[in-house]
Amino acid sequence: MSATASLRRIGLPRLIVHVSVLVICIIWLIPTLGILVTSFREAGQITASGWWTAFTGAAETSAARLGEPSTAKQNGTSYVISGSVFEGRKGGTVRAFGTRVAAPTEFAAGKPADIGDSETLTINEDGSYTYSKNAPFEGRGKRVYLSVATPPSFTTENYRTVLTSQGIGQSFVNSLTVAVPATIIPILIAAFAAYALSWMEFPGRALIIALVVGLIVVPLQMSLIPLLKMYNEIGNFFGVPSRSYAGIWLAHSAFGMPLAIYLLRNYISGLPREIIESARVDGASDFEIFVKIILPLSFPALASFSIFQFLWTWNDLLVAMVFLGTGKDQLVLTGALNALLGSMGGKWEILTASAFITIVVPIIVFFALQRYLVRGLLAGSVKGG
Repeated sequence: MSATASLRRIGLPRLIVHVSVLVICIIWLIPTLGILVTSFREAGQITASGWWTAFTGAAETSAARLGEPSTAKQNGTSYVISGSVFEGRKGGTVRAFGTRVAAPTEFAAGKPADIGDSETLTINEDGSYTYSKNAPFEGRGKRVYLSVATPPSFTTENYRTVLTSQGIGQSFVNSLTVAVPATIIPILIAAFAAYALSWMEFPGRALIIALVVGLIVVPLQMSLIPLLKMYNEIGNFFGVPSRSYAGIWLAHSAFGMPLAIYLLRNYISGLPREIIESARVDGASDFEIFVKIILPLSFPALASFSIFQFLWTWNDLLVAMVFLGTGKDQLVLTGALNALLGSMGGKWEILTASAFITIVVPIIVFFALQRYLVRGLLAGSVKGG
């Protein structure tokens, strides 16, 4: 069968979709893999080569000093200094060497090099060298430059440093303390509201639905300060501190509630009416119908919104800074990472380890619930009552 016939049989549109999805996945995966690999590398390896060379080794340029003239031994008419350029330092495989910083790979390893002034230098791949001269050596040991191939090596020291000395561990706990309740609270309230707006008859239901849809488009930045002012006034009246986890839980719940009610209401209203009516004929109350029928059937919609709400609250910085503060004990993970960017802009091993700690939890949540994502969103967007 020809290639053209095969494309017709498979369907060109479907093939284009599959290729597009594959390209998007690769584009997303490559930077994530780069962050993960870099977070396990040492600072010298990061500056010497890209992360894609981590599994094959890297070539680093470094400087070394040969033995002092006092260690020279006379061999006939020549004076010879021998030893290892790796003495007192981490080893590797020498690929090339030079005597000038501008040309660190001027000579190949293992071959004698005439470096002038009747001097001959040979540096082998294992780091051993022979430095000879027709006259006594003077001054101090000669400085040479090496191109050293190091085998692949990884370390967990970056994560240990980040979690202990940089305060990321406490910020990680703070983010979990914020994100988990701020995800559960709006889902619980929105699920009850969505059921009421779908299957319960009461005056003003259509107006409430219109109000919920209108609140979805309200910019967060516009309502942030009025909400904070109102919360502070209520807190002062009841003697509650303004900077607390309760405040940020309520703020995230308020900002996420309209979208949650909209999605869940569209999904719940599309459930078969016969099931609800049969349960009512059997004497079930609205609460029993909601708990025993609606919640199990609405799990795809609940899971899809949980992903959005958790990712939003986990990656949030603005609301956390306003309602929780920027103190060391209250700083969330995104805030701590932002502080590291300012104080350690050149330490990529620390930044990448911090970044991967930040994204690992959302990745786990997404892959744990992703099979419900598309089903819940599609059902919640095309059904309605």
